[in-house]
Amino acid sequence: MEVRSLGYRTDLIIRELEGSRITDRGDHLVIRTPDNPDYWWGNFLLLAKPPRAGEAARWIAAFAAEFPRARHVALGVDVIEAGIVDEAELVAEGFGVDRSSVLTARSIHEPPRPNQAATYRELSGDEDWRLAADLRAIVTAGTPGADPRFLSARIAAERTLTEAGHGSWFGAFLDGKLVAQLGLITDGSGIARYQNVESHPDVRRKGLAGTLVWRAGTRGLDAGADTLVMVADPDDIAIGIYRSVGFADAETQIGFTRQPREVP
Repeated sequence: MEVRSLGYRTDLIIRELEGSRITDRGDHLVIRTPDNPDYWWGNFLLLAKPPRAGEAARWIAAFAAEFPRARHVALGVDVIEAGIVDEAELVAEGFGVDRSSVLTARSIHEPPRPNQAATYRELSGDEDWRLAADLRAIVTAGTPGADPRFLSARIAAERTLTEAGHGSWFGAFLDGKLVAQLGLITDGSGIARYQNVESHPDVRRKGLAGTLVWRAGTRGLDAGADTLVMVADPDDIAIGIYRSVGFADAETQIGFTRQPREVP
């Protein structure tokens, strides 16, 4: 199955670089991350076409057959415009809709309000990655992503990925404290995908994220990338930051997740 969606295509590049297994079933792909079975978007089905009326049960059963021990269900749909997907049947089955804007840039410029007070550099070594885990825990507090085992597994995968030479994790530091971070990952094909743009709540709206996105993107383009890709929540204020440094909307990505039910 050839993936058309740039958002999912770059997702799969990163999953493969991290060691996930991808199996082609013809009308869908199975993405499996054995080292982190609780990672919803590391263990999911990517459907080649929007599900037709009456097919929800089929895809739920297909997921259960591939992931019999999973407590979640995650289904992506390989389209470039989410509006063609009928959400009603899956929503009626208890799924939430995950809709994202996919933005691209072939050049990037300084944000309107660059932050010159911070130090910007790549993360390196145990202490930097400990700070990265601490910042991730603060940013994700109160969400499923804050689960300590999940968080630890994701940080470990991101560190391994960058130390293997598949990109870099960049941080913004104020007085020695990591206050913003992001990853920029590539497989060498010319596409570089941003990951997890995060800022500490106490320093938001100070130009840190935009400056970090700009500096990291400039580094990626200088290193040989010709297209930068950012996937973002269309309702998040941060999307305006990405547009302010040169990103433009390219497509809309859609997926569906049914979260684990609470255990009595």
